[in-house]
Amino acid sequence: MMEESGIESTPPTTPPPPPPSSGVSGPQSPPGVSSFAPGGFSSPVPPVALTSMQSSAPPLSLSGPYGGPAPLGAAAPLGPVLSAPPMGPPSTGFSVSAGYDITRGHAGRTPQTPLMPSFSSASPMPGIITNPMMQQPVSGGLDVSSPITFPEDTEDPRVAADDSAPGGLWGFIKGVAGNHMVKTVLDKTKHSVESMITTLDPGMAPYIKSGGDMDVVVTSDKEVKVAAVRDAFQEVFGLAMVTGEASQSNIAPQPLGYAAGVKGAQERIDSLRRAAVIHEKQPVVSVENFIAELFPDKWFDIGCLILDDPGNGIHLETFTQATPVALEHVQQAQALTPPDYNLRWSGLLVTVGEVLERNVPNVSRTDWHQAFTGMSRRQMIYSAAKALAGMYKQRLPSRTV
Repeated sequence: MMEESGIESTPPTTPPPPPPSSGVSGPQSPPGVSSFAPGGFSSPVPPVALTSMQSSAPPLSLSGPYGGPAPLGAAAPLGPVLSAPPMGPPSTGFSVSAGYDITRGHAGRTPQTPLMPSFSSASPMPGIITNPMMQQPVSGGLDVSSPITFPEDTEDPRVAADDSAPGGLWGFIKGVAGNHMVKTVLDKTKHSVESMITTLDPGMAPYIKSGGDMDVVVTSDKEVKVAAVRDAFQEVFGLAMVTGEASQSNIAPQPLGYAAGVKGAQERIDSLRRAAVIHEKQPVVSVENFIAELFPDKWFDIGCLILDDPGNGIHLETFTQATPVALEHVQQAQALTPPDYNLRWSGLLVTVGEVLERNVPNVSRTDWHQAFTGMSRRQMIYSAAKALAGMYKQRLPSRTV
């Protein structure tokens, strides 16, 4: 019938592919769908402005079911044609003010997050939904309202706490220091450490315990006397400075009787004060050994210790234990002393130690007590000096101890 009507029919051909156009660079969002920023960015992407058909760039019109030219008489596409989104951020629509203070609204501090500018977008077109999270006010330059807020500086209550308040750190320290059990533990620990050090190095004892408020001078420069008094006072007072000064007794080298022994010890103290070697109120300890006949033909060597503290009005005397001396040794010392010896009233010219050194092998004149009793002279002086220090401590005012 087509031939009869005189109309030729042309067989359908494959439509040619559409020419490439730079106007489309990616998938287009249909009208009515909002655009959101990709998940990889920290700030939102500004909305893409939709242009009308009067845009300067000729859009690619898609018509027909296969993308070819629309058949004659076909209806035009509904709604405006969408253009491709720009390749980069828009260069217009926002401005930066050089006088903007970036610390405003952040308590005078520079914000920690990078400052992102706000972009102005075209007026929303009918039918387009905008994202409220992407809308930022723009007024007169760059006025950014950051969604991140910074708290104002507040004073740390721990710093402002009063250390003197009850229950604070200072109160805790004072409470621990005043605990009797803690003091006992600390004292035992200190004593153990000092004992270990002095055992490994006995010469460290005077340095560890020297110091404090107790200052005592011994009226002799002989180590047997100074060391014994130092150990005794440091044992009683904990810390004590004990030094020795050479002195003169102004009596016979071997005092005879208690009176002579006390006289010699006191004379040593007076000689140091007269020579201004020590000041008038300096506490002093003096040691003087003598021999005495306690029973008929029974002689003993005894040491006299005197402590004199004029500043506190204290004067104490004590004696060491008695060490027996053979009668023949005393008689030899008497025989070696001239009859006209000017100090014969106070004693003998030759000491008992010198006689023992001449007659007994391996015996020293300065410490013959060890050979005859098994106890050294230093230990005897130490025992008496410790008792002297104990009495002295009891008589001292509490603020001095």
